[in-house]
Amino acid sequence: MVLHGGKAEGREPARPWQPAALRMRPFATALRRALPSRSAEVVPVRYRYRGWNGSAADPLQDTLLALDALAARDGDRPVVLLGHSMGGRAALRAAGHPTVRGIVALAPWCPEGEPVAQLAGRELVILHGDQDRVTSPDASWRLLARAREEGTVASGVRLTGGEHTMLRYAGMWRRLAVGAVTGLLGAGPLPPEVAEGFTAPEPVAVGAGRATRTG
Repeated sequence: MVLHGGKAEGREPARPWQPAALRMRPFATALRRALPSRSAEVVPVRYRYRGWNGSAADPLQDTLLALDALAARDGDRPVVLLGHSMGGRAALRAAGHPTVRGIVALAPWCPEGEPVAQLAGRELVILHGDQDRVTSPDASWRLLARAREEGTVASGVRLTGGEHTMLRYAGMWRRLAVGAVTGLLGAGPLPPEVAEGFTAPEPVAVGAGRATRTG
Protein backbone atom coordinates (compact mmCIF):
# COMPACT_ATOMS: atom_id res chain seq x y z
CA MET A 1 0.00 0.00 0.00
CA VAL A 2 1.54 3.29 -1.17
CA LEU A 3 0.94 6.49 0.83
CA HIS A 4 2.04 9.84 -0.56
CA GLY A 5 2.82 13.02 1.32
CA GLY A 6 0.83 16.19 1.85
CA LYS A 7 0.63 19.15 4.22
CA ALA A 8 0.22 19.72 7.93
CA GLU A 9 -3.09 21.54 7.33
CA GLY A 10 -5.29 21.59 4.26
CA ARG A 11 -8.94 20.76 3.61
CA GLU A 12 -8.66 21.11 -0.16
CA PRO A 13 -9.08 17.81 -2.05
CA ALA A 14 -6.02 15.65 -2.67
CA ARG A 15 -5.52 15.11 -6.41
CA PRO A 16 -3.40 12.50 -8.22
CA TRP A 17 -1.57 15.20 -10.22
CA GLN A 18 -0.31 17.09 -7.17
CA PRO A 19 3.49 16.89 -6.63
CA ALA A 20 3.25 14.80 -3.45
CA ALA A 21 1.24 12.13 -5.27
CA LEU A 22 3.37 12.25 -8.42
CA ARG A 23 6.49 11.73 -6.29
CA MET A 24 5.37 8.23 -5.37
CA ARG A 25 4.40 7.05 -8.86
CA PRO A 26 7.91 5.80 -9.76
CA PHE A 27 7.94 3.78 -6.53
CA ALA A 28 4.56 2.22 -7.32
CA THR A 29 5.70 1.41 -10.86
CA ALA A 30 8.93 -0.16 -9.63
CA LEU A 31 7.01 -2.23 -7.08
CA ARG A 32 4.64 -3.56 -9.72
CA ARG A 33 7.64 -4.72 -11.72
CA ALA A 34 9.36 -6.27 -8.72
CA LEU A 35 6.45 -8.09 -7.08
CA PRO A 36 4.95 -11.34 -8.39
CA SER A 37 1.76 -10.22 -10.15
CA ARG A 38 -0.27 -13.29 -9.22
CA SER A 39 0.21 -13.04 -5.49
CA ALA A 40 0.82 -9.35 -4.79
CA GLU A 41 -0.91 -6.07 -5.51
CA VAL A 42 0.22 -2.44 -5.31
CA VAL A 43 -2.54 -0.23 -3.88
CA PRO A 44 -2.11 3.58 -3.83
CA VAL A 45 -4.25 5.25 -1.16
CA ARG A 46 -6.24 8.30 -2.25
CA TYR A 47 -6.77 10.82 0.53
CA ARG A 48 -9.83 13.01 0.81
CA TYR A 49 -7.78 16.03 1.86
CA ARG A 50 -4.22 17.25 1.31
CA GLY A 51 -3.61 17.93 5.02
CA TRP A 52 -3.13 15.90 8.18
CA ASN A 53 -5.41 18.39 9.93
CA GLY A 54 -4.50 18.06 13.57
CA SER A 55 -6.36 15.55 15.68
CA ALA A 56 -8.54 14.59 12.70
CA ALA A 57 -5.50 12.80 11.21
CA ASP A 58 -7.42 12.53 7.95
CA PRO A 59 -4.79 10.55 5.96
CA LEU A 60 -4.60 8.02 8.79
CA GLN A 61 -8.35 7.53 8.68
CA ASP A 62 -8.22 7.08 4.90
CA THR A 63 -5.42 4.53 5.28
CA LEU A 64 -7.33 2.54 7.88
CA LEU A 65 -10.43 2.51 5.68
CA ALA A 66 -8.33 1.23 2.76
CA LEU A 67 -6.83 -1.49 4.97
CA ASP A 68 -10.30 -2.52 6.15
CA ALA A 69 -11.50 -2.71 2.54
CA LEU A 70 -8.56 -4.94 1.58
CA ALA A 71 -9.12 -7.17 4.59
CA ALA A 72 -12.81 -7.53 3.74
CA ARG A 73 -11.86 -8.62 0.23
CA ASP A 74 -8.69 -10.64 0.84
CA GLY A 75 -8.88 -11.79 4.43
CA ASP A 76 -5.61 -11.71 6.35
CA ARG A 77 -3.28 -11.30 3.35
CA PRO A 78 -0.26 -9.42 4.76
CA VAL A 79 0.32 -5.77 3.88
CA VAL A 80 3.46 -3.64 3.84
CA LEU A 81 2.88 0.11 4.01
CA LEU A 82 5.20 2.35 1.97
CA GLY A 83 4.78 6.01 2.88
CA HIS A 84 6.62 9.27 2.23
CA SER A 85 6.59 12.31 4.53
CA MET A 86 2.99 12.74 5.78
CA GLY A 87 2.27 9.35 4.23
CA GLY A 88 5.12 7.96 6.32
CA ARG A 89 3.42 9.30 9.42
CA ALA A 90 0.14 7.70 8.35
CA ALA A 91 1.92 4.41 7.72
CA LEU A 92 3.55 4.46 11.15
CA ARG A 93 0.25 5.25 12.85
CA ALA A 94 -1.65 2.55 10.90
CA ALA A 95 0.85 -0.16 11.82
CA GLY A 96 -1.47 -1.62 14.44
CA HIS A 97 -3.97 -2.80 11.83
CA PRO A 98 -4.08 -6.61 12.03
CA THR A 99 -3.11 -7.10 8.37
CA VAL A 100 0.03 -4.92 8.51
CA ARG A 101 3.26 -6.91 8.51
CA GLY A 102 5.74 -4.10 7.94
CA ILE A 103 6.27 -0.42 7.32
CA VAL A 104 8.74 1.31 5.03
CA ALA A 105 8.81 5.02 5.86
CA LEU A 106 10.59 7.44 3.51
CA ALA A 107 11.59 10.75 5.11
CA PRO A 108 8.65 10.40 7.48
CA TRP A 109 7.09 13.24 9.43
CA CYS A 110 7.67 12.24 13.05
CA PRO A 111 6.60 14.97 15.47
CA GLU A 112 7.83 14.62 19.02
CA GLY A 113 5.58 12.39 21.07
CA GLU A 114 4.34 10.26 18.17
CA PRO A 115 3.02 6.93 19.50
CA VAL A 116 5.08 3.78 18.88
CA ALA A 117 3.19 1.08 20.80
CA GLN A 118 1.30 0.14 17.62
CA LEU A 119 4.63 -0.80 16.00
CA ALA A 120 5.30 -3.61 18.47
CA GLY A 121 5.68 -6.94 16.70
CA ARG A 122 6.01 -5.29 13.28
CA GLU A 123 9.03 -4.85 11.02
CA LEU A 124 10.00 -1.24 10.33
CA VAL A 125 12.42 0.31 7.85
CA ILE A 126 13.08 4.07 7.88
CA LEU A 127 15.01 5.73 5.06
CA HIS A 128 15.87 9.40 5.57
CA GLY A 129 18.27 11.80 3.86
CA ASP A 130 20.60 13.76 6.10
CA GLN A 131 20.01 16.96 4.10
CA ASP A 132 16.23 16.93 4.58
CA ARG A 133 14.98 20.40 5.57
CA VAL A 134 11.27 19.56 5.58
CA THR A 135 11.06 16.60 7.97
CA SER A 136 13.68 15.88 10.60
CA PRO A 137 15.98 12.88 10.14
CA ASP A 138 16.96 13.09 13.81
CA ALA A 139 13.29 12.77 14.76
CA SER A 140 13.09 9.64 12.62
CA TRP A 141 16.02 8.06 14.42
CA ARG A 142 14.57 8.95 17.82
CA LEU A 143 11.28 7.31 16.86
CA LEU A 144 13.12 4.25 15.57
CA ALA A 145 14.96 3.90 18.89
CA ARG A 146 11.72 4.18 20.86
CA ALA A 147 10.03 1.64 18.56
CA ARG A 148 12.84 -0.85 19.21
CA GLU A 149 12.19 -0.46 22.93
CA GLU A 150 8.57 -1.51 22.25
CA GLY A 151 9.68 -4.70 20.51
CA THR A 152 9.72 -3.49 16.91
CA VAL A 153 12.26 -5.12 14.59
CA ALA A 154 13.61 -1.96 13.00
CA SER A 155 16.21 -0.86 10.46
CA GLY A 156 17.38 2.69 9.78
CA VAL A 157 19.25 3.83 6.67
CA ARG A 158 20.59 7.39 6.37
CA LEU A 159 21.12 8.61 2.80
CA THR A 160 24.12 10.92 2.84
CA GLY A 161 23.24 14.00 0.79
CA GLY A 162 19.63 12.91 0.36
CA GLU A 163 16.87 15.52 0.63
CA HIS A 164 13.11 15.51 1.10
CA THR A 165 11.92 15.27 -2.50
CA MET A 166 14.00 12.12 -3.08
CA LEU A 167 15.10 13.51 -6.45
CA ARG A 168 18.78 13.46 -5.54
CA TYR A 169 19.92 9.83 -5.68
CA ALA A 170 16.44 8.89 -6.92
CA GLY A 171 17.64 5.48 -8.08
CA MET A 172 19.07 4.68 -4.67
CA TRP A 173 15.85 5.73 -2.92
CA ARG A 174 13.82 3.43 -5.18
CA ARG A 175 16.25 0.52 -4.94
CA LEU A 176 16.26 0.59 -1.16
CA ALA A 177 12.53 1.20 -0.78
CA VAL A 178 11.43 -1.43 -3.29
CA GLY A 179 13.94 -3.93 -1.93
CA ALA A 180 12.72 -3.28 1.61
CA VAL A 181 9.07 -3.85 0.65
CA THR A 182 9.74 -7.03 -1.33
CA GLY A 183 12.05 -8.28 1.42
CA LEU A 184 9.48 -7.71 4.17
CA LEU A 185 6.89 -9.54 2.07
CA GLY A 186 9.26 -12.46 1.53
CA ALA A 187 9.33 -11.85 -2.23
CA GLY A 188 13.09 -11.28 -2.44
CA PRO A 189 16.20 -10.55 -0.40
CA LEU A 190 16.51 -7.35 1.58
CA PRO A 191 19.03 -4.82 0.26
CA PRO A 192 22.31 -5.33 2.16
CA GLU A 193 22.11 -1.85 3.69
CA VAL A 194 18.62 -2.49 5.03
CA ALA A 195 19.56 -5.93 6.33
CA GLU A 196 22.57 -4.42 8.13
CA GLY A 197 20.34 -1.77 9.64
CA PHE A 198 18.29 -4.38 11.48
CA THR A 199 21.33 -5.39 13.54
CA ALA A 200 23.24 -2.10 13.69
CA PRO A 201 22.78 0.00 16.84
CA GLU A 202 22.72 3.20 14.75
CA PRO A 203 21.30 3.95 11.30
CA VAL A 204 23.45 2.74 8.44
CA ALA A 205 24.80 5.59 6.31
CA VAL A 206 24.64 5.13 2.54
CA GLY A 207 26.47 7.38 0.13
CA ALA A 208 28.53 7.26 -3.08
CA GLY A 209 27.30 3.73 -3.74
CA ARG A 210 28.53 2.19 -0.51
CA ALA A 211 27.26 1.68 3.02
CA THR A 212 29.05 2.49 6.25
CA ARG A 213 27.70 2.40 9.77
CA THR A 214 27.40 5.69 11.64
CA GLY A 215 28.09 6.10 15.30
